[in-house]
Amino acid sequence: MLKKALLLTSLALATACATVPITGRRQLNLVSDSEINSLAAQQYQQVLAQSRLSTDAQQTAMVRRVGQRIQAAVETYFRQQNASDQLAGYQWAFNLIQDDKQQNAWCMPGGKVAVYTGILPITQDENGLAVVMGHEIAHAVAKHGNERMSQGLLTQFGGAALSSALGANSTATRELASQAFGVTTGVASLKFGRGQESEADRLGLIFMAIAGYNPDGAITFWQRMAARESQASPPEFLSTHPSNDTRIADIQRELPEARKYYKK
Repeated sequence: MLKKALLLTSLALATACATVPITGRRQLNLVSDSEINSLAAQQYQQVLAQSRLSTDAQQTAMVRRVGQRIQAAVETYFRQQNASDQLAGYQWAFNLIQDDKQQNAWCMPGGKVAVYTGILPITQDENGLAVVMGHEIAHAVAKHGNERMSQGLLTQFGGAALSSALGANSTATRELASQAFGVTTGVASLKFGRGQESEADRLGLIFMAIAGYNPDGAITFWQRMAARESQASPPEFLSTHPSNDTRIADIQRELPEARKYYKK
C-alpha cells in the first residue's frame, strides 16, 4: 500500500511541473489553476471586507490605471508567446487600501491586487508605483503562490496523504493557500523565497517596460526603500527580499533586457 502511494505521488510530481515565463525555470505546481484562482478570489473578498478602501479618488485612480496598463502588458506578452491560456480564469482587480502604516502591496493568483496607502510616499509617482505593481503581478503570473503552496503540501502531508490534501476545497488546501499567497491576513505566511523575489524583479521590469513605464525607475525606487530600511525596521514589503545592495546590482544587470521592451 505504501509503495503504491509513493508511486502515485511520484507520478503526480512528475506531471505537476510548470515553466515560469521569461526565465524558463521549472517549478512544482500541484494545485490546478482553477482551484487556486478560486481560493484566491475568496480570500481577496475576505481581505476587502476586513479593510477600509481609500477614499482618495486621485490615488485610487492611479492604482487602477497602473494596474490596468500592466495587465494589458502581461496579456500582450503572453499572447505574443502563444501562451494566453496560462491567464485563463484571471479576473483582475486593483484596489487601494487605506492603511498608512503598511508599506506593502501584493497580487494574489488570478490577478487580485491590493496596494496599501503606506507605500505611496515611497513610490512617489506613477512610475515608482509601476515598479511595485509590476513586481507583485509578476509573482502571480509566475505562479509563485501555487509553487509555495505545493511545497507546503509536500512538506506537511507527503506520500499517501497528498491526494486527500489536494481534494477540492479541502480545509488543508484552504489553510495552505492563505499562507502561500504572501498576504497579510493575520496568519503566518509562507513568504516568497529570495529566488522567487529575484525572479519577480526581472519579470516585473519587463512588464512595466511593455506597459510604457521606464524600468530605470526601479533603481531609484529601491534606493528609497534602502533609505527607509536604514532609518527603522525593514518594511513588510522587504521582509524576505534580497539585500538592497544585491537587489540593486541584480536589477542593473537586468535593465538592458527590460529596456528592449520600453518605448517612450
